[in-house]
Amino acid sequence: MNAETQGAKRREDIPEQYKWDLDAMYPDEAQWEEDCRRAEELAQAFTVYSGRLGKDPLVLASALKDRDAMWLLVEHIYTYARMRRDQDNRDSRYQAMCDKAGTLIAKVSAMCAFFVPELLELPAETVVSAVREEPDLAIYEHMFKALFRRKPHVLSVQEESLLAQLSEVLDVPGEVFGMLNDADLRFGSVIDEDGKEVEITHGRYTSLMESTDRRLRKETFEKLYAVYTAHKNTLATGYSYNCKTDVISARIRKYGSALEAALSGDDVSTEIYENLIACVHKALPQFHRYVALRKKALGLSEIHMYDMYTRLTDSPKEKLPYEAALAIVKEGLAPLGPDYLSHVEEGIASRWIDVYETPGKTSGAYSFGCYDSMPYILLNYDETLKDAFTIAHEMGHSMHSYYTRHAQPYVYGDHSIFTAETVSTVNETLLMKHLLKKEQDPAKRRYLLNHYLDAFRGTLFRQTMFAEFEKLCHEAVEQGEVLTADRLCQIYGGLNELYFGPDTVVDEEIRMEWARIPHFYRSFYVYKYATGYSAAQAISERILREGAPAVEAYIEFLKSGSSDDPIELLKLAGVDMSTPEPVERATETFAALLDEFEALL
Repeated sequence: MNAETQGAKRREDIPEQYKWDLDAMYPDEAQWEEDCRRAEELAQAFTVYSGRLGKDPLVLASALKDRDAMWLLVEHIYTYARMRRDQDNRDSRYQAMCDKAGTLIAKVSAMCAFFVPELLELPAETVVSAVREEPDLAIYEHMFKALFRRKPHVLSVQEESLLAQLSEVLDVPGEVFGMLNDADLRFGSVIDEDGKEVEITHGRYTSLMESTDRRLRKETFEKLYAVYTAHKNTLATGYSYNCKTDVISARIRKYGSALEAALSGDDVSTEIYENLIACVHKALPQFHRYVALRKKALGLSEIHMYDMYTRLTDSPKEKLPYEAALAIVKEGLAPLGPDYLSHVEEGIASRWIDVYETPGKTSGAYSFGCYDSMPYILLNYDETLKDAFTIAHEMGHSMHSYYTRHAQPYVYGDHSIFTAETVSTVNETLLMKHLLKKEQDPAKRRYLLNHYLDAFRGTLFRQTMFAEFEKLCHEAVEQGEVLTADRLCQIYGGLNELYFGPDTVVDEEIRMEWARIPHFYRSFYVYKYATGYSAAQAISERILREGAPAVEAYIEFLKSGSSDDPIELLKLAGVDMSTPEPVERATETFAALLDEFEALL
């Protein structure tokens, strides 16, 4: 029995209202081909500015405008191809389009590689003077500041051109992993609680692991990891080269470490990363208490990793239809005000969202798009409350994009992941607090508290463990070690023991978990989930406590895009992530929730 006959629906059978409207980007794909040609022409024309950036403020302003227009088009081209491919990774047509878009990015990057090195060759005073003289340069002031901060790490024009031409090749480990993980690997099927054969997919794995049937959880767990284990050497080679690429790139650019290089773009110090790990380590006794409570609540003589996702209380038996989930999400987001909610409604009606899992569709969920597109959302909706929280999470990202793109010029029309992971979690937290406030039934309240505690486990504790894994792996490469499959399993297994504590049986299979985490191919990304979660707890509390003034400040933060460094932007919303306080307060909230949940058992 395959995905078409059980579980995942065929895309052609899904009503249009549940599929994102990519035709809004390209009603005719012939225009996509024409835009590819035009983008190359714009890049070729842009080379006329080589050697002329310091000639006159007007020339510099013209170069920046042309650069923005060129990259806006390239991003539009890539975004469309990538999302079309994500609909069905098996479709060779869109595989080819996505490859072509990646090649285009490499070509354009190579032709424009002169720009940053040449700009940084100018004296800082010359650029400051140009900004004062030419009004059209004023909006680029923060960009200039950020660029000149990177000056010690920018290479010569020739070297930057070579690296730009290699960019497509350097992304190969992640691309290979994506194809293997999303298009090629099959995990078999299991017999569910109702005696039905169900295919194990990425989208369905978590739901299966939440089952109250321990036999089903164990079998699902073992079958999934058996497939990854069978490919462990291939997967280890890919991840090893991903780490090597980061380390070599950091050395070429004269950074002290791959971690320092990765954080530099956000002007985040390695101390913030290390503070996160240290704060979470201090809270591990509370996390071990959570595991012990889970073991007791489940009535187990020993607790395994496949017991970590099942509910400690009875979960709602009824399915949560998509429209019902949307209604719940909108209720939860009501404290953000009518303007925010009106744009949420606009997004639903305009088909930002691709809702259901289909064969070959990229797993998980994301918010994506470009400056002049809708802020699209990919879901694999499976009619659970968890999926409602996913809607809230991804809508947080998309609303961030919406507000930013309507308030900021293209140059600041994106946002760092550091701030992005805060806004998505603010939405999740507001939804949870709304549900807890109105729920009086002790059993249902236990269920919600269980969900909230599990969110802390999955986002603050688990993502910090992931962050520590990435740090240890890159440090191993920097010290000359080879990341074999056995070495990766050793590092990951050791961290799993540390984080989950003495009550947990660390199953051999879980040592392979590193092999299935897509985010590891965007190195030093996942820590932002943990910092964002911590910041979101503080922001949501402030919104609920202060009302309109806090909402107004928060909307201004959403509109800020990348117009300043993320640590400074978060201060607009009332949070200072340069200190350990937000993480410490989040761990205290976890402990308080644990107390309340334990009292209700």
